[in-house]
Amino acid sequence: MRFVLRFLGFATTLTSLVLISGSLAVGTLLWHLSADLPDHAELARYEPAVTTRLHAADGRIIAEFARENRLYLPLTAIPQRIVAAFLSAEDRHFYEHNGIDPKGIARALLANLASNEDRPQGASTITQQVAKNLLLSREQTYSRKIKEILLAFRIEEAFSKDRILELYLNEIYFGMGRYGIAAAALGYFDKSVHELTLAEAAYLAALPKGPNNYHPFRRPEAAMARRNWVLERMAANGYIAQDEADEAMEEAFVIDHRSVSPHETHAGYFAEEVRRELASRYGEATLYEGGLSVRTTLDPKMQAAARKSLVDGLVRFDEARGWRGAGARLASIDGDWGQRLAELPAFEDIHPWQQAVVLAVDVKGARIGLRPDRDGTGAVETGRRTGRIASQGIRWTGKSRMDDVLRVGDVVHVEPIEKLSSKYRLRQIPEISGALVALEPDTGRIRAMVGGFSFSQNEFNRVTQAWRQPGSTFKAVVYAAALDSGYTPSSLVLDAPLSIEQGAGRAPWSPGNHNGRYDGPSTLRVGLERSKNVMTVRLARDVGMPLVSDYARRLGVQDDLPPLLAMALGSGETTVLRMTTAYAMFVNGGRYIRPTLIERVQDRHGTTIFRHDRRACLACSAPSWHNQGAPKLTEDTEQVIDPLTAYQVTSLLEGVVERTLPRVFSGLNRPLAGKTGTTNDAKDLWFVGSTPELAVGVFLGYDRPRSLGRSAYGSRYAAPIVRAFLEQALADKPRTAFRVPAGIKLIPVDPDTGMRSAPGAGAILEAFKPGTEPPDAAPPPAAGQFPAEVPAREAFAPPGITYFR
Repeated sequence: MRFVLRFLGFATTLTSLVLISGSLAVGTLLWHLSADLPDHAELARYEPAVTTRLHAADGRIIAEFARENRLYLPLTAIPQRIVAAFLSAEDRHFYEHNGIDPKGIARALLANLASNEDRPQGASTITQQVAKNLLLSREQTYSRKIKEILLAFRIEEAFSKDRILELYLNEIYFGMGRYGIAAAALGYFDKSVHELTLAEAAYLAALPKGPNNYHPFRRPEAAMARRNWVLERMAANGYIAQDEADEAMEEAFVIDHRSVSPHETHAGYFAEEVRRELASRYGEATLYEGGLSVRTTLDPKMQAAARKSLVDGLVRFDEARGWRGAGARLASIDGDWGQRLAELPAFEDIHPWQQAVVLAVDVKGARIGLRPDRDGTGAVETGRRTGRIASQGIRWTGKSRMDDVLRVGDVVHVEPIEKLSSKYRLRQIPEISGALVALEPDTGRIRAMVGGFSFSQNEFNRVTQAWRQPGSTFKAVVYAAALDSGYTPSSLVLDAPLSIEQGAGRAPWSPGNHNGRYDGPSTLRVGLERSKNVMTVRLARDVGMPLVSDYARRLGVQDDLPPLLAMALGSGETTVLRMTTAYAMFVNGGRYIRPTLIERVQDRHGTTIFRHDRRACLACSAPSWHNQGAPKLTEDTEQVIDPLTAYQVTSLLEGVVERTLPRVFSGLNRPLAGKTGTTNDAKDLWFVGSTPELAVGVFLGYDRPRSLGRSAYGSRYAAPIVRAFLEQALADKPRTAFRVPAGIKLIPVDPDTGMRSAPGAGAILEAFKPGTEPPDAAPPPAAGQFPAEVPAREAFAPPGITYFR
């Protein structure tokens, strides 16, 4: 008996030790596995990554930036039938368990023990899937499963059931790059969650189990079967009636794949510029995960007009230089030419241009095969489309025979001659580059920006990143400095050959007018309208290049312009955006503006964290009205030049358009102040100008600067682009005049002499500051009366008139 008692005692002790050791081992294991799991505080702070969206000024989405394409919806915004579909498909006991389903885990464990598969089965509840999707790795191991269970318990303690379900519906991956129910509804059906049919909701509920297993294009039969299974589960669980389920099962399985691309609004350069600014301001983590809502300044109508106008101008210049040949060739067109054509690189943003391969050629025409589209999976569609290039489609090449232009196998670009037509015009990608930007003079809001022919071809934005010589467009800055230094629009400056010493051992610099013509004493207006180089240099020398450099800095043209006289003729480099902004400041009365692409930015919670308009309205928050006046916004902008000077420059630039570019802008029927620019050897062509509503800048040139030809001028190629753009952009806008500031006196003068004149008979209304008006009559001396050497400011001028050499 004693032996039995000893044995029982020993067995009890051993069992206790084993149990204690096992408990300690299990506890140690659980402690070890849970050591790196997030605590309740971390869980409470968790926010999933959300897509940043860019909106145009009219509200439409133009671009999205995300590492995971997700839009967050609170549970209260998700229809109950969608919730029911997911509960039926994934976890019908969700509101009953404490985070895990013991029966499900037991079933999965037995199945895994009986199976030789490398990948174990799971029995995850919705809470466990939240743990897995939000915070854990994707590895399929028992240790990860234990971690998942431990974290599920913590999540159940930290969150309510509704909060857990909300996280689940917003976190899970649905395939095709979509995360969360809102992004999935848009991506698969181009609908909001409230617009989904019962069958569509059931299909989305089927996807989390394995998006690739139920892919709508690769495995449509499996996708439909799984959708119908979810509908059966919803009926069995009492969420819907059986006849509703039956009716939904009969619904056709149709996917309306949605994608958002800035190419749809021709806004590739614009969207990328916004992306860079957001990344610089808030960091890439916030940009790609922070769910920012960005209202941009883009006007889609103006953007489309800007892109078309610039492309037409580039093509016009390029096609005048002839056909350069096909850019690529297919070695053979036998068999499926469409598959081989679809594998070649292509530009996504040059619609309505299309890529095509030449299938047959005769003297009068060519049969072409058009590049096939791809379906939602990326696979090339099986249908093949063909068309024909007739002789009229190659007329611009200067050749009459089609076989002198094209060969079988050539890969070319074509454009439909008419909509829904099988006839096409041959096109070629221009070698020349260019840029166009349009902004509001009063606010700096950039309404359109095109940084080149194609963003898909080259992401280099020539509006903001290309530093080029502005040529004669810079002369407006010199004239602004002169008008602020005592000159008037009627002041006379000698237009005659000039030689400037540059120091010992260096040849004198002798600037000349572009046409070699000199007109003797001429008014400032004549000097700017006829783009007189010598007069501009004389003005810059008289007022001093340090002052001109200071004006260039104030107007934002260049931050540190070297004070060299050659810079007065536009030799210093700047960007299209900077030059256009400077012209906008002339039109807005000399006020500084910050050009912006962004109107306002809100974080994921709807809090505004940036607003472009910083003006304060102190009386706007009055609780009630007591006969007080209307509230006014306080201006916070700096006055960079005198508003009277700004108007004088605007008036001079308006004369440039009216008297030197009448053919280009005839019929525009609205005031426009602007200036062309053509640099040495015609390497850069410009036009910068502004109406009261819109400032526009255009630049043309090769990315690696070289001459555009002896016949290339800004007036011939850049100005017509602005004309075409303004006609479209302002078509529905009323005609307005430039604002004349208080103090300006408009006096009729002779444009050649600057003297007062009777209205009409060739007289123009000239703008004068108080006390600077010209006398009634005083003829200027003839050009030959000027001595060879004269002081900078002539002393022998008649009263009220000053001549400058």
